[in-house]
Amino acid sequence: MSDFVLVTGAWHGGWAWRPVAEHLRAAGHTVHTPTLPGLADGDDPTRYTLADVVRSVVDLIEGRDLRDVTLVGHSWGGYPITGAAPAVASRLRRLVYWSAFVPAAGRPLMDEVPPSYQELFSSLAESSGTNSVALPLEVWQAAFMNDAAEETQRVVHSLLLPHPYQYFTETVEPIDPGELGVPVAYVLSEDDVALPPGEYGWARFADRLGVTAQRAPGSHEACFTQPAGLAQALLDA
Repeated sequence: MSDFVLVTGAWHGGWAWRPVAEHLRAAGHTVHTPTLPGLADGDDPTRYTLADVVRSVVDLIEGRDLRDVTLVGHSWGGYPITGAAPAVASRLRRLVYWSAFVPAAGRPLMDEVPPSYQELFSSLAESSGTNSVALPLEVWQAAFMNDAAEETQRVVHSLLLPHPYQYFTETVEPIDPGELGVPVAYVLSEDDVALPPGEYGWARFADRLGVTAQRAPGSHEACFTQPAGLAQALLDA
């Protein structure tokens, strides 16, 4: 049995992993679901940098002396786990990206999303007064949690926090899986349309890692809608 460290995507706290974590714990694993700096209720969105977020992941793993760790990142969470992986490589069993961005050299998340998202995120950050991005409900419903009933979509959306915009504009150093010396996997939810297929689709990120994407059920928010299937996909990765 191993330790899982599950890193959320934008707008989420560690609470978002609870349905998946329960299945992993039932399989005998220890699961850690940190809420990252700037994404806890009441946090100042301007206080932290992406480097602070990366350090928080490293500090969790080292501070708790975790070993044989499966480190999982969802969506934007691909940036923190990529930044953290070299520092804790000796403690990792696997590195798993789930419907996640795989950073390339010098490319922040804003360079990896369609122009429509670029314009939306920059406009929302500029008007926020706190340099943060609050995901609009209609985008959440159509593209992120498209496999859930409207009532469920609205409840979960109400729990999301504005995301610090600098986390979308700052970069991390990419990994070379061969040099890292840790098995790397990419899990892709089969109904995920948070990024549209094509030039900006999710498929390109598995290619960056030199692996074949493994399928999981559900949408971009399968952590809520298909937690058992997602947990199994993470175990199989």
